[in-house]
Amino acid sequence: MNVITISREFGSGGRELGKRLADQLNYEYYDSEIISAVAQASGMDAAYIENTLNNHDWKNQVITFRRTLSSASYVQNSKIALLLEQKKVIEDIAKMGKDCVIVGRNADVILRDCHPFNVFVCASKKAKLARCMERAPEGETLTEKELLRKMKQIDKVRSQTRELMSGSAWGQRDAYHITVNTTEWNIKELVPVIADYAALWFRRKL
Repeated sequence: MNVITISREFGSGGRELGKRLADQLNYEYYDSEIISAVAQASGMDAAYIENTLNNHDWKNQVITFRRTLSSASYVQNSKIALLLEQKKVIEDIAKMGKDCVIVGRNADVILRDCHPFNVFVCASKKAKLARCMERAPEGETLTEKELLRKMKQIDKVRSQTRELMSGSAWGQRDAYHITVNTTEWNIKELVPVIADYAALWFRRKL
């Protein structure tokens, strides 16, 4: 089983890269499907779950995820409970034994024992802002300043969640096998190169 994980800065195009990469390699693809599975297991609304996980500030959670699991007082927290359910969904995906691409949600940490190929996607602030404005959902009317604040907040939460789960820094270069800067690139053009790199990496792993 080959697993590729995509960690990404908000607006960098990591989601598109992950989907195109899965299509190129004929791998299973998991992104919002994970949230849907958590929603089904928890009986909660998927939009509520996504909003909760993307907007919670973990600044008061100073212990590692492993220690958090052993603390009943923390497990009772609904947000921690959602992270636990999300972790279980990702582990269940791996148990199916199919080649797959998983976007975000610290899958690289959760599936460390599966030896995944880990990608980190980044871009310049200008490029991320342009991508977000171009692909804004219908009806969204955020100003440039508001959008920059949203980008910063989401990446902050991703960083805090990463630290909670692993004690390591989000975006730390030695945690990934390749870092892709999508600034001034058409993501469609990058996919074949990354697919070839990943295929070579998996062959060397054998």
